[in-house]
Amino acid sequence: MNYKILIILFLLIFGCETNNINKKVENDIITGEVFSNKGFTLVFKESLKKQKIVTKKIDSRSLIVFQKNLKKNTKVKITNLINNKSILVKVGAKSNYPEFYNSVISKRIYKKLEIDKNEPYIEILEISKNSTFLAKKAKTFDEEKKVADKAPVDDISINNLSKDSAKIDSIEKSNFNYIIKIADFYYEDTANLLVKRINTESKIDDINIIKLSETNYRVYLGPFKDLNSLKKAFNDIKIINFENIEIIKTWKNL
Repeated sequence: MNYKILIILFLLIFGCETNNINKKVENDIITGEVFSNKGFTLVFKESLKKQKIVTKKIDSRSLIVFQKNLKKNTKVKITNLINNKSILVKVGAKSNYPEFYNSVISKRIYKKLEIDKNEPYIEILEISKNSTFLAKKAKTFDEEKKVADKAPVDDISINNLSKDSAKIDSIEKSNFNYIIKIADFYYEDTANLLVKRINTESKIDDINIIKLSETNYRVYLGPFKDLNSLKKAFNDIKIINFENIEIIKTWKNL
């Protein structure tokens, strides 16, 4: 009987400690006023829907993006972070797609931004009603939509998309260098708490903390030099259930 009481007390104490850690971690995360995410996008093609990799269709001529964190009709700015080209588009209906990708885009957006199929690295930025960017680009958006509805789109070949993960086998670029940003925190102690939580809840042990400023500490994985290792680490860390994990290109070795 005494052993049972001890076990119950241990579980209660451990559970309270875990909840306190989770609350402290969540409260200390540095967040912006609007949603943004950097990562790899997936270009829609019919075979993705047939294979149920993407559950809904995007018309090739549309200026529509699928993004799981944002509501339908939310206006967003998509930037190709390799060449800095950007465009204003709208979020479409909710759709399932591989967790590794931060969005699914139409072929029109793909061509407009001149996205590299081997390194489709973009930023999704929510545009608020009071945004200066929105005021300047609203007219452009309407004009481009009219053109998109009429203009033909050449077929885009995207090789090596597998059924379960739309996997690109290899990337030949010498500057492929990415980290997985898990979260930014005001305090180093909280960043250390998150590392402790990840070690407890997963098999990941190569977790890093970098001091960006006196009040900004980043918890991250990497760097990664190839797509396959980046995907594996991303899928491993998703079990922690952080809502806005980002993939960030680094232009120098950490």
